[in-house]
Amino acid sequence: MAKKAELSVEDRLRALYDLQLIDSRVDEIRNIRGELPLEVRDLEDEVEGLNTRLEKLNGGLALVDDDIKSKKNLIEEAKALIKKYAEQQKNVRNNREFNSITKEIEYQDLEIELAEKHIKEFKAQIEQKKEVVAETKERLKERQAHLKHKKSELNAILAETEKEEAALIKKSQEYQETIDKRLVSAYQRIRANVKNGLAVVAIERGASGGSFFTIPPQVQVEIASRKKVITDEHSGRILVDAELAEEQKAKMEKMFAKLS
Repeated sequence: MAKKAELSVEDRLRALYDLQLIDSRVDEIRNIRGELPLEVRDLEDEVEGLNTRLEKLNGGLALVDDDIKSKKNLIEEAKALIKKYAEQQKNVRNNREFNSITKEIEYQDLEIELAEKHIKEFKAQIEQKKEVVAETKERLKERQAHLKHKKSELNAILAETEKEEAALIKKSQEYQETIDKRLVSAYQRIRANVKNGLAVVAIERGASGGSFFTIPPQVQVEIASRKKVITDEHSGRILVDAELAEEQKAKMEKMFAKLS
C-alpha cells in the first residue's frame, strides 16, 4: 500500500473506506458473540456465590451438630451426677443434707429437661438447614449445567472468529498507519459518536448511507470527483460515492474470505 505522503485524496478515501469495512467486520464478529462473555462471567459469579453459600450452610450444620453433641454430653454428665447424688442420699445424717441433695438432683433433672428441649430445637434447625442445602445444591447443579452450555457456546464462537478478529485488528492498524493521523483521528471520533460505528458511508439514492437527508446535487458531484474529503452536514460522517464503495467492498470481501 502507498505511503501517507504519496496518497492522493482518492487513495485516502479508498483507504478510509477500506478501514471502515475492516472495522465494521470486527463489529459484526463481536456482535455475533453478543452478551455471551458477560453471561458466562455472571454465571461464573453466581456459581461461585452458590458454592460459598453451600460451604457456609454445611459449616452451620456442623456447628449445630456440635451443639447437639455438647447437650448430649451434658445430659450424660447430669445423669451421672443424679446417680451419684442418689447414692449419697442413702447415707445422709439429717434432713438438711437430704434436702440439699434433693435440690441438686432436681437441678440436674432441670438441666436434662432443658438440654433435651435444646436438642429438639437444634434438630428442627438441622431439618430446615438441610432443606435449604438441598435447594441450594439443586440451584447450583442447574447453574453449573447452564454455565457449561454457555461456555461451550462461547468457545465454539471464539474458535470460529478469534483468529479472524485478530487478523482484522492487525489489518485495521496497518491501514491506519497509511492514512494521515488527522484523518484517522477524525474517523475514530466520528465512529465513536455514531451508534452503528459507521464513520465513512456511501451515497445511497441521493442521501448518505443510513440517512434520510438528501445531499444537494452539487455536493454529490464533488463527492464523485474525489478531489476532497467531504462530510455529511447532518451526521458528520465522511462521504464516498457509490461506485468507489462497491469497488472497495469487492476488494475487501476477497481479503475477508482469506482471513476467515
